[in-house]
Amino acid sequence: MVCLGTSTGSHIVILAGFTLLRLLLLANSRIKNHFRLKQQTRIYPARRLRTYPGDVKMFGYIWQHLFTSFLRFLFKWFLRHFTGKCELQRICSGYKQGAARTSRAEHSLESSKSKVLRAAVSVQEEHVEECAIAIMKEKKVTSQKDPVFKMSLQVCLSQICGYKGLYACVEDMRKQPFDCENNDHENRLLRLWDLLMPSVKLDSRLTKQWGDIGFQGDDPKTDFRGMGMLGLTNLVFFSEKYTDVARQVLSHSVHPKLGYSYAIVGINLTEMAYSLLRSGALKPHFYNTVSQSPKLEHFHQLYCYFAYEFDKFWIEAKPESIMEFNRYREMFHEKMKGLLEDPDVSLCLTLDSKQ
Repeated sequence: MVCLGTSTGSHIVILAGFTLLRLLLLANSRIKNHFRLKQQTRIYPARRLRTYPGDVKMFGYIWQHLFTSFLRFLFKWFLRHFTGKCELQRICSGYKQGAARTSRAEHSLESSKSKVLRAAVSVQEEHVEECAIAIMKEKKVTSQKDPVFKMSLQVCLSQICGYKGLYACVEDMRKQPFDCENNDHENRLLRLWDLLMPSVKLDSRLTKQWGDIGFQGDDPKTDFRGMGMLGLTNLVFFSEKYTDVARQVLSHSVHPKLGYSYAIVGINLTEMAYSLLRSGALKPHFYNTVSQSPKLEHFHQLYCYFAYEFDKFWIEAKPESIMEFNRYREMFHEKMKGLLEDPDVSLCLTLDSKQ
């Protein structure tokens, strides 16, 4: 009779448990893929019927609930005892700084059973360090055992909470209407004209000349109704930061065959960037390009990338007329969403300022 030593027996149990959990994860993945199909086809002797098998769907729901409420936490518990690290530690040590790390940390925090961890995704920026300390206390992690964990976690928390803060700032600016009685608003609008048309003076505040830079009427105020001051601020930022590039894009927009309304398209691109921000699609970009908390300037920089890239996209596509704008806008939108699916995405305009 052969007896296994305590150490050997423990290793076998751990290996068996790990293998079982791997199989459960694989089964969960297979079942999820299976239930993505909304319909199933069954073949009967006399006819072919398309039906929704409620019993099978119910099994899928039960399995998913079982996995999310029990098996996932069992897997985490097993890895905690096997590696000596909690899930957040494994994420911070196993992935480089950026979207790969922060997105996983965000998911871990949101799906945690701990109130302390779930609340961490909404902490204010000034309380990030306190929150990191609270998480370490909750997960019984010490700086002596893991000296880099706290700093890595703080970066993740800054990016997660900063994204929420950025959306709030962008939303506030979007909701702020252009006010003709506000000198700052008026000065920004006139600044846009001076940057794009330095050799031409406006005849008056209300003039058809605004059409030369792509506005629709005598008063640009009406074109800002959808995006408010966010639309104007993006246009001015692009013109100030990349003056020569903005003028080049404007020159393309007045092409006799491939022309488009520069300012109106710019406001449309602002709406595109805003909708991607609101949906969370821009998280990988900001998590990869901003090491701490993203600010309004980073959003304006993204707009510059959109403005420059859309101009190239439009010129290369050579649409038959401006009437096809909506179709090409959607094509460009899908292209940007495709780029944002890359975990290493970085949508940065690599040009020198004032180029």
